[in-house]
Amino acid sequence: MEKTKVIIGILALAVAAGCSRQQVETGAEVAVPVSVMDVTLGSIEEYVAATGTVRAIREAQLVSETEGFYHLQTNPRTKRPYALGDFVKKGELIIRLENPELENNIKIESQKLNLDIAKQEYEKQKSLYEKGGVTLRELREAEKALMDAQYNYQYALLQLAKLEVKAPFDAVIVDLPYYTPGVKVNANQPMVTLMDYHQLVLEVNLPGKELGRVKTDQPVRLMSYTSSRDTLQGKVTQVSPALDPDTRSFKATILVENPEWKLRPGMFVKAEIVVERHEGVVVVPKSIVLARSRGKTVFVVDRGVARERIIETGLENPEQVEVRRGLSENERVVVKGFETLRDGSQVKIIR
Repeated sequence: MEKTKVIIGILALAVAAGCSRQQVETGAEVAVPVSVMDVTLGSIEEYVAATGTVRAIREAQLVSETEGFYHLQTNPRTKRPYALGDFVKKGELIIRLENPELENNIKIESQKLNLDIAKQEYEKQKSLYEKGGVTLRELREAEKALMDAQYNYQYALLQLAKLEVKAPFDAVIVDLPYYTPGVKVNANQPMVTLMDYHQLVLEVNLPGKELGRVKTDQPVRLMSYTSSRDTLQGKVTQVSPALDPDTRSFKATILVENPEWKLRPGMFVKAEIVVERHEGVVVVPKSIVLARSRGKTVFVVDRGVARERIIETGLENPEQVEVRRGLSENERVVVKGFETLRDGSQVKIIR
């Protein structure tokens, strides 16, 4: 009985070994799981990337033009004294200085009265001259007196304007040094700093190899490293035609549209200058393109089998590549699992 059991065991092992040998000899292969995407026509942009710090398109530091007693004005929108971050419109009075001695010396009311008298005298002399009542010399003297009165009045207004710190353009208050209300400040003291950043300026240094590709009016995308979800638009406004001999780079200036004030002056941003764009072309992820000795290839799935396809590429960027030859619309390319494939591998498509 024991001999019979041993013989049966040996026969079972032999049968199993024979089956395994038969599988090897017939070349049975396990299907490799892969993910695929359908080839479609799309668009692709080739761009030159750069980084830099944006600054306001307009900035002004206003200083006191004369001495006077300090009075910070009330913001008509907030109903409280102007403060950092407040928006101001062009011509709005932000700070007023009181200087009674200067105002008395200017004699603005007297200058205005002299101007009115000079106007009346000139009109009178002009009427008499037309009737032959005065000479041309007398008319010219009246005209000169009127001009002197106008100059004196305008000069007085300019002197009074030195007591007022007004916004020269629509802007935001970014610096407002504190002074005790009513304290006397001297001339040339910083009063307020304003910035208009509904548009921003970005100056970047680009590699010399891109000279000739980057041109004025090319579109630019900009992303802030602190708020990468927001993408703003801009354009190239200036390009230097010369390279820096030390860095072998050239300078370009970009105007950034910032309508919602999302970017702030001083932010570090990434810029993508679009140098070329193609529409209606085959575009695939750059990560699936393999570099072989015979050229660039991708894997295409046909009836459950992976076929390695040599392709010719065109425009490319860090994420995508244009395929000029080698792929057709509606074919399926492998996007995951291609690393272990070879031409003719059996594949199983997974989602």
